[in-house]
Amino acid sequence: MTDKSGNGSGFENSEQWIARLTLVLGVLAAAAAAGLYQRLWGIGILIGAVLAWLNFRWLRQGMDALTESATAQAGQRKPQVPLTTYFTAAFRYVLIGLAVYVIFKYLNVPVLSMILGLCALGAATIAVSVYGILRSQE
Repeated sequence: MTDKSGNGSGFENSEQWIARLTLVLGVLAAAAAAGLYQRLWGIGILIGAVLAWLNFRWLRQGMDALTESATAQAGQRKPQVPLTTYFTAAFRYVLIGLAVYVIFKYLNVPVLSMILGLCALGAATIAVSVYGILRSQE
């Protein structure tokens, strides 16, 4: 997962692993919750994991746009960041909150289960980070 050449592809590889692992952990946790507890809890965890995955993808797209903008304006005293970058950053949180509210209100999926599903991104990030640290020590 890490790249010794320093060209940044190791970070891209880690981002791909985090995205995949977010979904894998979400599906596994959802299956366990649905089988051992309640079906609606499994659905909520799966919904939360998918929302976390979408959030991660949107965050990466926003950071890529910000990086491109800053790189294109290298050498200027005050680089201008496109307004759409700020809008997209705020909009993803609004969209996730709205999705959680609508799903909770109309499908009666427990909010706590969706919040636990959103934690799949954090768990995936920790797992990939620990793996990268352990692998770099080899």
